[in-house]
Amino acid sequence: MAIQISDIQALDLWRRATITSVRRDAPDLTARQMAMLLAVYLTEPPHTVRGLADLLRVSKPAVTRAVDRLSDLELVRRKIDDGDRRSVLIQRTVRGSVFLREFAELIVGAAHEIAEFPAEEPRHAIEVERA
Repeated sequence: MAIQISDIQALDLWRRATITSVRRDAPDLTARQMAMLLAVYLTEPPHTVRGLADLLRVSKPAVTRAVDRLSDLELVRRKIDDGDRRSVLIQRTVRGSVFLREFAELIVGAAHEIAEFPAEEPRHAIEVERA
């Protein structure tokens, strides 16, 4: 099922979902932390720092910092790889699953809002397109 939306509608969807997410009593993640969390939950495991760095094309220290924060929030957990004790696996948690399910509901809600109350294209966006 293809969804047809304009650039402005896509940004408005993101804006509405993001505004709702910062208003709720939940962790406020950076874009990198959210990308990391989505990678862990939406791609096949196992996940390692090296694998996530390759997948997201960011440095291993950047992945480590994001995983540190996500671990502190209990959205992911680290586990020593039994097959290679030098390797650490990044695993999903129930709390992380709940967080992402609720975030997905925010996106769906924002999509319904756009269907009911479409935003007018901002004047400055129109001017930029014409320039």
